[in-house]
Amino acid sequence: MECKELEKTIGYTFKDKELLKRALTTNGWVNEQRSSDTNKIQSQEVFCTLGDAVLKLILVDLLVDKFENSGSITEEKKKIEDEKTLAGISRVFYMGKFMITNESEREHDKIYDNNRNLAETLEALIGAIYRDAGFCVTKEVIMKWPEVEKLVGGREG
Repeated sequence: MECKELEKTIGYTFKDKELLKRALTTNGWVNEQRSSDTNKIQSQEVFCTLGDAVLKLILVDLLVDKFENSGSITEEKKKIEDEKTLAGISRVFYMGKFMITNESEREHDKIYDNNRNLAETLEALIGAIYRDAGFCVTKEVIMKWPEVEKLVGGREG
């Protein structure tokens, strides 16, 4: 898998390329492979959960200096972590073309047009960056994404 283009676009180069591969691997592809292969293949599912938690922490960390109360922080965080917003960021990165999908998903372009799939892949990518480099680097990477900077940096408390 050649993902140098994706790494350049997201602003992070993985030390462990297997983490990136896992973040891009859908459950559909894993289920298709398991019928003919071993159970060693892992999907992005766990990294989606991890990435979601890391993203929430990063967003709160960024917003706590901008707002006086938790209600405002929660409202701003919701805007950024919204499925549509995350899918939009995925589209900016052309994430769909790097996703490892099964034949059915590719044939019908279901995976590339589905906000949920794109948002989950972005969350999985965040989880993979976190596993590869830790919190501080992940935060630095995410802060450089124009969409996040615009939503977090462009607001006054």
